[in-house]
Amino acid sequence: MIKKIDHIGIAVDNLESSMETFRDILGLELVEVEEVPDQNVKVAKFRVGDIDIELLQATSEDSSIAKYIAKKGPGIHHIAYNVDDVKETINELEGKGVVMIDKEPRQGAGGKKIAFIHPKSTSKILTELCED
Repeated sequence: MIKKIDHIGIAVDNLESSMETFRDILGLELVEVEEVPDQNVKVAKFRVGDIDIELLQATSEDSSIAKYIAKKGPGIHHIAYNVDDVKETINELEGKGVVMIDKEPRQGAGGKKIAFIHPKSTSKILTELCED
């Protein structure tokens, strides 16, 4: 079902200064900066080996990132796993009693199909499924 870790999402309140930290201090390769209007988020992707680190800045007070930062502050938001077929994985997980936030795949950053698993089903860790 799970092929590899796809990325780790980190909620930030200032994308520019966070990008400077990851690029200039840590020396990570900036892959792209993208806005995902459906999720009210701007994403900066850094490559570490074959895993991405996604810095996530809210573009609206209604976004889940803005709500997360208001409640918990900046920090690790989620871990994402690459799967062959998000819809099939959703069905398989629901068959095991897993609570899904997304019952159907939706479009995520980089054009990937994504779906989130509710943290109450994954030891309080927000978990994303990604399909290339």
